[in-house]
Amino acid sequence: MLGNKRVIVTGANSGIGFQMARVLSSKGAQLIIACRNPEKARIAADKIKKEFNDVDPGIMQLDLSSLESVNSFAADYRKKYDSLDVLINNAGVMATPYRTTKDGFEWQFGINHLGHFALTGKLIKILMSTPGSRVVNITSIAHFNGKMHFDDLSAREWYSPMKAYRQSKLANLLFSNELQSRLEGQGTGVISVAAHPGLSSTNIVKLPFPLTVLKELVLMSALKGALPALKGATDVNIKGGEYIGPAGYKQMYGYPAVLTPHEKAYDLSLREKLWTHSEEMTGVNYLDI
Repeated sequence: MLGNKRVIVTGANSGIGFQMARVLSSKGAQLIIACRNPEKARIAADKIKKEFNDVDPGIMQLDLSSLESVNSFAADYRKKYDSLDVLINNAGVMATPYRTTKDGFEWQFGINHLGHFALTGKLIKILMSTPGSRVVNITSIAHFNGKMHFDDLSAREWYSPMKAYRQSKLANLLFSNELQSRLEGQGTGVISVAAHPGLSSTNIVKLPFPLTVLKELVLMSALKGALPALKGATDVNIKGGEYIGPAGYKQMYGYPAVLTPHEKAYDLSLREKLWTHSEEMTGVNYLDI
């Protein structure tokens, strides 16, 4: 049981995020569903309450495509609560047509990475004040083919839906590892881990008709895809810096285990360069970590 630990899951209204939310709620967590659409969040919360009568997930509006929304969410959270045990940076978009966030960032990099970078930074002090707290960053096996385009992170000159997605997922992993290094170096007690769902059936995976009818047959369930993140959030043997995903064929299927990412994930120059760019782009400074 999670003993009333406070947990934020971004994008918890559907897919693997919803499965994380329902499992964590069932184990006693005080869950906050953080998502852009309050109506969808309410529907998700009602489903969880109906399934588990003694739980009541909280709802807070969060639009990761807007730094203003991120700032407002973090400020509201700090007013309402004095602790945060687990932050699961789960919400994401995949292979979308080119568009930009409200702050002018490429949509996938802006939401998948920069929004969560800013959110974590705005909540880092409350995480540091909560003993044993964790940050779980959701990445993807797409990071293996990812490349950071530091000269054009918003992809104005090179955009392709999957290239941009791969960049954002590599960024998630680089951020997770650099955050762990900085937290560890300061002796904060907070840990950062990365997790990915393998090939799971979620709303983020878009298939053209008639392939949609095969989706549930060829992909893992959203619940099984949520297991790596749940391991990262709750396993007492996790120490920080791990990369967790399905242990089966090419990390696409199976039950969760600590795995090995692409060697790029440990590249100190990439990690530090991304951190510097991220602070400059978001205006969020992590100060001493």
